[in-house]
Amino acid sequence: MSTPPFPLFWRVFAVNAALLALATLLLLFTPVTVSRPVRLTEAVVLVIGFGLALAANVVLLRRAFSPLDRLARRMETVDLLQPGQRLPTGAHDEVGRVVHAFNEMLDRLETERHESGRRALAAQEAERLRIARGLHDEVGQVLTGVLLQLDAVADAIASDRRDELVETKQAVRQALEEVRRISRELRPEMLEHLGLVSALTELASTFSRLSAIPVDRRFAAELPPLTADAELAVYRIAQESLTNIARHAGARGVTIALEPGVDSVVLRIADDGDGFSGGAVPEGHGGLRGMRERAVLVGGSLAIEPGRDGGVAIRLEVPAAPVDAPVRVGV
Repeated sequence: MSTPPFPLFWRVFAVNAALLALATLLLLFTPVTVSRPVRLTEAVVLVIGFGLALAANVVLLRRAFSPLDRLARRMETVDLLQPGQRLPTGAHDEVGRVVHAFNEMLDRLETERHESGRRALAAQEAERLRIARGLHDEVGQVLTGVLLQLDAVADAIASDRRDELVETKQAVRQALEEVRRISRELRPEMLEHLGLVSALTELASTFSRLSAIPVDRRFAAELPPLTADAELAVYRIAQESLTNIARHAGARGVTIALEPGVDSVVLRIADDGDGFSGGAVPEGHGGLRGMRERAVLVGGSLAIEPGRDGGVAIRLEVPAAPVDAPVRVGV
């Protein structure tokens, strides 16, 4: 075990004491003298000596305090959505202990954020499931009953009111279809039963039909298996991306691709729309922070950049499922 160095206070004291001792020795054992009044050559020697001492002091103290500068810069820029940002500990002195404590604090914060984020997303998905079931089982059944009642009274309605009846039935059918669409968005049943590719295919088709924006789908035939949480993260991020495109992009076309990576699956979504104002990606825009949190929670990485042909390019990479992890059939 290495012996810990002197405390920082004594090291700073030693640097300055050494410089003062050197100046004293030069005055004692060299022909350097100070006259009264001071001669020009003596003044030059004193100024040069002072400059050299000051430069040596700066160099030595900068080495001692540079870890604190790095720590301050990292503390100003650290982002828990980009885990793994650690500083080298260096010497086992006061500064090293501060850096080590900072790294341990980041470990705890990332762990706590991961757990709290996981619980929040699980609660969110459970609430979506509850609402989707309520829409499908209650509101959907009520609207279906209304259609059946309208059919039952159709013969009793005067012929001059039949057009109104047809319009009413059409409005109820549209409402029923909207309820079913919202229910599917809240609870992606196709993801659960048929897998990620089928769910993204349906998602892209629905997006294209409702927004009138053509979608170029490029899904690889073979993909590594993903855990259920990773599949859901990919689906939700694709869903949020397409929603942002429909609302904000002004795009004429969208490309969505799903391809294998290195022990991972990569999702790419690009549009040819207006892109971000000024070219910079606003951190809180269009649920982007929520997308980043989903990616981090499944061990993935999300990159959001201006597209090569305008618009926005999104790249999500999530790790493949471990060999012993449960996965859905059909991925």
